[in-house]
Amino acid sequence: RPLRFPSDLEELRELAEALRDYERQHRGAALALFCAAYLYKQSFAIPGSSLLNVLAGALFGPWTGLVLCSALTSVGATFCYLLSGTFGKQFIIYYFPDKVALLQRKVEENRSCLFFFLLFLRLFPMTPNWFLNLSAPILNIPVAQFFFSVLIGLAPYNFICVQTGAILSQITSLDAIFSWDTLLKLLAMAVAALIPGTLIKKYSKKHLKLDEDKHAQLLNGKKSL
Repeated sequence: RPLRFPSDLEELRELAEALRDYERQHRGAALALFCAAYLYKQSFAIPGSSLLNVLAGALFGPWTGLVLCSALTSVGATFCYLLSGTFGKQFIIYYFPDKVALLQRKVEENRSCLFFFLLFLRLFPMTPNWFLNLSAPILNIPVAQFFFSVLIGLAPYNFICVQTGAILSQITSLDAIFSWDTLLKLLAMAVAALIPGTLIKKYSKKHLKLDEDKHAQLLNGKKSL
């Protein structure tokens, strides 16, 4: 049966089961292919890693999938950083001069607490993650701070996607979605994902210079009327 995107829960369960069977028989090959696909998307700033995060949860389980996706996200984003710094600086500045200038100003204003500012950008994105990965070398963000800000800052997002994949892969009917076990897992997942964002938001109000409402639209590619 050819692989295709599932259109209902039954197809999702069958696809996840088929991929898990392949993963059990060819664990090394499945892991290598998954890592290659993930790093390719991240290295070339291709949006849409959420599907791969969900797939990781279904294939490798919630915790192995989370560790794997967090590591691949950080390594892939760092590859993007290095590629942009080597080949793409002039193109980024040419095609996105206003965004780069504004982001550069915000980075300089928060240079004294840069790591926490980067965490804030990941948890409450004023600009898309792919653009931040591409523009980071232009903004003179140290690669070590960039790597760990991705690893920590995107952990809640990865956690939600991976846990969702693990839960959905085990659901056999619509009734199972509304079981107490599934609802409690979803509630715990939501609470756990909110904690880092709440802490960083509280810190940012005291220590960071953001002006979110004024600049968020421009950084996201929209201009206020």
